[in-house]
Amino acid sequence: MEAIERDGDIPNEPPARRPRVRRNVTAALAQDICSERYPVGSPLPRENDLCEIYGVSRTVIRESLKILESKGMVRGRPRVGTTVCDRDDWNILDADVLEWMGPYISDFDILGCILEARRTIEPAAAEYAAERATAREVADLDHAWRQMRDSALDPERFTEADVMFHTVLLGASHNQVFRRLSSAIHAALTYALHASNVAVDSREEAIVVHGELVEALRLRDRAAARDVANRMLDLAVRDLAAALAKRNLSGG
Repeated sequence: MEAIERDGDIPNEPPARRPRVRRNVTAALAQDICSERYPVGSPLPRENDLCEIYGVSRTVIRESLKILESKGMVRGRPRVGTTVCDRDDWNILDADVLEWMGPYISDFDILGCILEARRTIEPAAAEYAAERATAREVADLDHAWRQMRDSALDPERFTEADVMFHTVLLGASHNQVFRRLSSAIHAALTYALHASNVAVDSREEAIVVHGELVEALRLRDRAAARDVANRMLDLAVRDLAAALAKRNLSGG
């Protein structure tokens, strides 16, 4: 028999149309919001109805709604119920929210927004890093680049190394705001880099340009570092376009 969470409020079991694991119920609710089954500004069904729809207890539904509220997707009010928030209020940098958007990600233009943010931040960070990076930071950047080079045929490992490269770069700028932004956009950056890395047939161009950035930092060449960072982002534009095209061809 399928396990049900022991939350002290186990209902009679109606026909379940959604998974019974709490995390999956939260994800199912979130995905139904992203798909506009529950449009922005509309009230969610009553708790009892949500229990029926998702096949779980009121305790599980309430905890799922609390999670969604903490991420800005819904808002609960006494005697009013729970309403779907405007998309501008959603925490789109949250790893869970990005995952829940899933096949609807192109509707939100998240990848384009991430790229715009990188266009603003990374060239400046690279220029500052060419002047300020410690020898240890340059070595860490080189290590991340070598991991990218050695995992070129494995998009998952390649993405891990790619994320590490950009994290080290922002830290090496020794700009406190850039360092905080690195933490804030970590999940979104990971999502964007993974999307582009799995879309391309070859990652050799990315490996070459990342290596050139390491060399620019070694030489303390600020102008070269900024130029290479911009060329890196030009590749990102192309690869993200490929990722979106592949997603559209596959129907999401």
